[in-house]
Amino acid sequence: MTEGNFVDYVKIFVSSGKGGKGSTHLHREKFIEKGGPDGGDGGRGGHVYLVGNKGLWTLFHLKFARHIKAGYGGDGGGDRSTGADGDDKFIEVPLGTVVRDKETGEILFEITEHGEKQILSRGGKGGLGNWHFRSSTNQTPRYSQPGLPGTEMDVILELKVLADVGLVGFPNAGKSTLLSVLTSAKPKIADYPFTTLKPNLGIVAYRDFQSFVIADIPGIIEGAAEGKGLGHYFLRHIERNSTLLFLVPVDTPDIKGEYDILVNELTKYNPEMLDKERLLVISKCDMLDDELRAELKEELDVSFKGIPYMFISSVAQQGLTELKDKLWKMLND
Repeated sequence: MTEGNFVDYVKIFVSSGKGGKGSTHLHREKFIEKGGPDGGDGGRGGHVYLVGNKGLWTLFHLKFARHIKAGYGGDGGGDRSTGADGDDKFIEVPLGTVVRDKETGEILFEITEHGEKQILSRGGKGGLGNWHFRSSTNQTPRYSQPGLPGTEMDVILELKVLADVGLVGFPNAGKSTLLSVLTSAKPKIADYPFTTLKPNLGIVAYRDFQSFVIADIPGIIEGAAEGKGLGHYFLRHIERNSTLLFLVPVDTPDIKGEYDILVNELTKYNPEMLDKERLLVISKCDMLDDELRAELKEELDVSFKGIPYMFISSVAQQGLTELKDKLWKMLND
């Protein structure tokens, strides 16, 4: 999937169908000149549903479908025949889609399971035919109910990617390179910050035909929780990851300081991020000899008490098998 085709935020206008009107028909047939009322009810208007589809990874198919309307209900007829219900509209969305009311910002619901179906806009009820209004004092009512109108609303659909592991790091930390060597994904890789502008997903093949999903999240900068850089457009994707992999290059002047900034930005955005499993990965370690690695390990043992860390090199393919083993253990313990 190209970067331009990954759409994780759309605004759409939805409108359910109006209910059909009831009939004011009076029964007539041979030898029955003055039959009673037999007007049928109108059909209900069509609903607008959201349906989860695990085969979708993006909201791209809704990028240009900004107005979605369900069908109107049919009018009632004679012989108490009910009008047809309006055609329902089914909007398929990827798992992890959050629906918000555009006016209030309130979260209406989330779609997290395949086949899950939620009514977004309920169709109007059909009107009652005159058959319902007959009585001993009014045996031929010549009135019926109109159908109720449908509902209209503007909603925002936000996709929070569903991945097992989220790659967290500063711009140009090597997250896309790591994703490309662990999976068959082909993210854009270049030697400048913010090469990645949209999340990339890849499937890591593990032993015995098992696998897990890893997401390359666009780089975080200090102040991201307040919206700096790409701000909230990518931080929301990290909320769904059960394990966070913090990637810090070995040539960073202050590894502990960079790690603390990343954790602080995640915490300010959502304090529940601290409850997730964390793994610190020091990348580009092919630049170190054994002596430098030993010195750095002594420093990290002091700075990162209780936080697991590993040394890898994506380019030199060092430590990748151990990294997979560690991530699999964290995901399944």
